[in-house]
Amino acid sequence: MFVSLAFAQDAGAAAGPTGFEAFLPLILIVVVFYFLLIRPQQKKMKEHKAMLGAIRRGDRVVTGGGIIGTVTKVVDDNEVAMEIADGVRVRVQRSLISTVLSKTEPVKEQKAPDDKGSTGGTGEGGGAKLKKLLGGK
Repeated sequence: MFVSLAFAQDAGAAAGPTGFEAFLPLILIVVVFYFLLIRPQQKKMKEHKAMLGAIRRGDRVVTGGGIIGTVTKVVDDNEVAMEIADGVRVRVQRSLISTVLSKTEPVKEQKAPDDKGSTGGTGEGGGAKLKKLLGGK
């Protein structure tokens, strides 16, 4: 009779997790999501935006629909005109360009001719140098 009462008694309630310990798994999940999902996606979006901002005439691009063409004109901040076949030009929203396949080199600035001609300051004019190359004095 006394033995059954001893087994029936509770030893006391187990201590539950405190407030911080209860939220610790949730905090860890948020940190993991940030470093594995959110941060890389933000970096990729930033690179894509920079790529779209650097598009210029002559670049070969791929649109979101898979159409490959060459940019013939940058219309404004939102549109570019591109040639997808000989004589076939379309206007495409800049945000729908997914990849730049090949970039064109920027146009090199030409120096303005100075007083002495384009000889680099030797005192000879352009005609005199040509005459010298052709055998004249």
